[in-house]
Amino acid sequence: MTTVNKTASGTPDSPGYQAIVVAPGFCVGIRCDDDALSRIVFLPPGPEIAPQNKLADQAARQLATYLANADAAFDLPLRPSGTPFQRRVWEQIAAIPTHQTRTYGEIAKILANAPRAVGQACGANPFPVVVPCHRVLASGGGLGGFARQSGGFLLEVKRWLLAHEHR
Repeated sequence: MTTVNKTASGTPDSPGYQAIVVAPGFCVGIRCDDDALSRIVFLPPGPEIAPQNKLADQAARQLATYLANADAAFDLPLRPSGTPFQRRVWEQIAAIPTHQTRTYGEIAKILANAPRAVGQACGANPFPVVVPCHRVLASGGGLGGFARQSGGFLLEVKRWLLAHEHR
């Protein structure tokens, strides 16, 4: 007997995602309701999940456009989250132009705070790619971490995103 895993959203094999976009070597999960995105998550390679609502469709199309062309811009409603400090960090990150990077220290100096605090806020970013935390690097050009990971799958995603934007 075959069982189909149903999720809270009622779609087979999509654990709470309203869409999953396939990217080179990874996937991007989209969580949203009809009004705003609540989370974007990097996932290991897997199947695409068709958008379950209008906003998920819009987000999936914009992500697919970005994956094909790093100069593509995002225009998506994001559900406010995070502490006031995290939101200030995310505003600074969102202002980093495509094809450019900043260091944790540079952002910390602007915000009169510590690089480690900026790194923690980057790791808590609920909207990676749209709020491009992959553009924040360690001093000396090192990758630093990504989504609170210092190696492995997510760091490979960061490498890919940076290479994609510097082609």
